Formats: sequence, C-alpha cells, structure tokens
Amino acid sequence: MTGGGRGMARLVVAAPSSNAGKTSVATGLIAALTARGLTVSPHKVGPDYIDPGYHGLAAGRPGRNLDPWLVGEERIAPLFLRGALHPRPADVAVVEGVMGLFDGASHPSVEPGFASTAHVAGLLRAPVLLVVDGSSQARSVAALVHGFATFDPSVRLGGVVLNRVGSDRHEAILREALEATGVRVLGAVRRMEQLHTPSRHLGLIPAAERSADALATVRRLGEVVAASVDLDAVLALARSAPPLDAEPWDPAAEVAPVADRPRIAVAGGPAFTFGYAESTELLEAAGAEVVRVDPLHDEALPPGTTGLVVGGGFPEVHAAELSANASLRADIAALAARGGPIAAECAGLLYLARELDGVPMCGVLDVAAAMSPRLTLGYRSAVAVTDSVLAPAGTRVRGHEFHRTHTDPPAGAAGAWRWSAGSTGSDSAEGFVAGRVHASYLHLHWAGSPHVAQRFVTACAAAERSENVRAHR
Repeated sequence: MTGGGRGMARLVVAAPSSNAGKTSVATGLIAALTARGLTVSPHKVGPDYIDPGYHGLAAGRPGRNLDPWLVGEERIAPLFLRGALHPRPADVAVVEGVMGLFDGASHPSVEPGFASTAHVAGLLRAPVLLVVDGSSQARSVAALVHGFATFDPSVRLGGVVLNRVGSDRHEAILREALEATGVRVLGAVRRMEQLHTPSRHLGLIPAAERSADALATVRRLGEVVAASVDLDAVLALARSAPPLDAEPWDPAAEVAPVADRPRIAVAGGPAFTFGYAESTELLEAAGAEVVRVDPLHDEALPPGTTGLVVGGGFPEVHAAELSANASLRADIAALAARGGPIAAECAGLLYLARELDGVPMCGVLDVAAAMSPRLTLGYRSAVAVTDSVLAPAGTRVRGHEFHRTHTDPPAGAAGAWRWSAGSTGSDSAEGFVAGRVHASYLHLHWAGSPHVAQRFVTACAAAERSENVRAHR
C-alpha cells in the first residue's frame, strides 16, 4: 500500500442483475482473503445496511457504504479511503455492488446510471469482477459477458466468477464459451443450497440477528470461495487499480467540537441494526461521548445520557420483546419529557410510537404503527418542514425510504420532511417533530449532511446545560 491509502488494492464485485449471488461471493471473498492473513476493507455500493453486516463479520471491521446519491460523488473516494485506513490500514478492499452493474438511482433529478455500481467503480478507478449466474445457460454466457464488457468502455471488466455451476461438464462449456470474449474466468462456484442466506420481508436477515449461524455461514462462504476462486488472480486484479487522487474523509474537518461533552446513546442490538459508521464518527468529532444501548436487553439508558439516536432495523420482528422491556421504554419517554434530544429513523420512529402492531412502545409520539403489505422503497430528495434538532426548516437533504410499515397519523402537526416534487408523486409532509424529538421514515447518511450531526450534538449540549441548571436550583 502506498500514498497513505491512495494506492489501495481494490476491486468491485458486480453482477448483471440482482440475485446472481454477488453478496455470497463478495462475503466469501472477504472471508477467504482474511483467512489468508490479509486485512480486508469491506464496502457496499448503495444504501443497504444488511450486506455490510455480513461483510463486517467476514473482515472483522465495519462494512461501509458508498452511495453518490446520499453523500455526493465528491465524497466517494474520500469515504472509501477512510474505511480502507480505519481502524487500521487494509491490504486490499472489496466493494460489493448493488443490483445490476449499470442499474442506478431512479430519480428525475439525476442521469441514468447515477449511483450505479459502474458509477462507483469509475469514481474509485477500480476494476470489476462480474459474478454471473450460470445455472440456466451455456454458450449464451459469452454474449452476456461480452455485452457487459463493451457496454461502457470506461468500466474495466477484469474477470468473471461463474456462480451456481452444475457440474464439471457445465463449467467446461461456460469456460470455453468465454474464451472468445477475452474476459478471464477467475473462479467457478457450484450450486450449494445449504449456503442460502435466510430472508424476510425486507431482504436478508441481518447478521446481528443470526449470531452463531451467521458466523458459520460466513466461514463456510470463505471456504467455498477459497476452493473455487483463484485468489492470487483476484489479488493481482485488485493490485492493478491505479492510485486515487483523493484524501481520506476526516470527520473532524466536517464539524466543530462543542465546548461540553454530552453523552449520546445510540440504539443497537438485533432490533436496531441499520446505521452507518460515519454517523458515530461525526458525533464523536462534534464532541459527543457515544455510548450504546440495546433496547432488547438494557433496562435503562446509560447514566448521564442527554440524547438518543435510534436508527433503523426490524422492531416489528422484536415487538413483543421491546414492549416487555417496560423500564427502558419509560426511561426513553422520560428523556423526551425533560427535553432530551432524540433522533429516530424508520424503526426508531416505530419504537417511539404509542404502539406497534397492537403492543405498547415508548409512547413518546401519539402514533399507532403497524405492518403493511406495501413496500415503500426509493431515494428521496427532501426539505425540512420544521425547525428541529437535526435541521432548520428549509434545509435540503437526500435520503432513502425502505419499509413495510405505516403510521396513523402519517405525519404530526409539525412534520419532519417534505419530499421534493416528482420524487414519489406525493408532496405531503412526513414524520414528526415534537419538542426536541425528530422521527421520520427517511434514512440519512450523515456524511452527506454533516451539519445534522453538528446540530444534534449542539442540541444535546444545550439540553445537558439546562439539566445541570435545574439540578442545582
């Protein structure tokens, strides 16, 4: 590695479409390289929270997201380098793509292909390893790979991994057909249904919820990839990436530390697995002491907590257990009542509601939440409706929605956000702002809006000073 990480060996694992097996191959590749004694930096294109959890298990360090829609094109290489260098410099980086190689954001404000895997590969100047599902094809695989290799000359397709290959004969046919394309076959993985990763209404089950099973799956994926893929050839491809002309992202350059050191609890555990590592880094850079709370098991907020961040996850799956932890629910309601800032996204909104699927939640908001048959999914360009602990009214942000639940009412008297016209066909207010509580379905990547972290820590410091004044009266 040279140039402070700018010469980081790296490659992007992509596929012609979703469900080709790129998550299994990428996770297995990370695990196999780690088992070789290499330090691997794992990354994921797009807003997805679940795949990075498996990457993190495989690498032993957090998986980080790279999404031009959420953070801006100019931050992709710096954020990549941040992940590659922290908590320690990596030997190689593996970036898993999203959907098909050229599939990008579906939004009228951007060009086709924006935020696609190909877009991010270009911003990283990284070669692409294409995972091709060979289960239902033979010689036609050559036409498929040829098309992906030539569709965009700026994308360097450096190799193919054949997935779900049926037999030695099947593998030979696929390899022979691909010889004419000039694209090297770097591996062939057989069909292994026992490695199927369980899924549910929003996709894969998060690694944090599977614990020992997830670890066993990741370990087995590493063994399969090590036996099926030419790891030396993959490393050579990754090392062929040219240096990046960028500096690592530095959270301390995005925010200024407050004079006080407010303690901010961040919800985690199996019910709240959705979050970006950069959010915590920004909170800390802004002067906060960040502590963890698991709403499934911790009976109270950590002592001295002045603010709370509750991100996304699957509280509907754990509703009964969350409800049974009445002491923590009461503690969170008390924090809100005394003016403690709370920022809640999606699952966090459901947890703050009066009830979720008929069972009591924290009751911070007079809202009933329930599962819905309708999947709400997509990028959003939003504007803040109300002054809040996250943003002044009128602030514009980019985020995404991903849920199968709804709330009644859908928004408070003081809403949180309004989607920009054209993004969803609806321009009504969404979310809730009540005192120092901000709750919404909108997921933000705070690296793309660092002022959000700055404002939240400032609000927590102000709340702590007010609490201290009251305590000494």
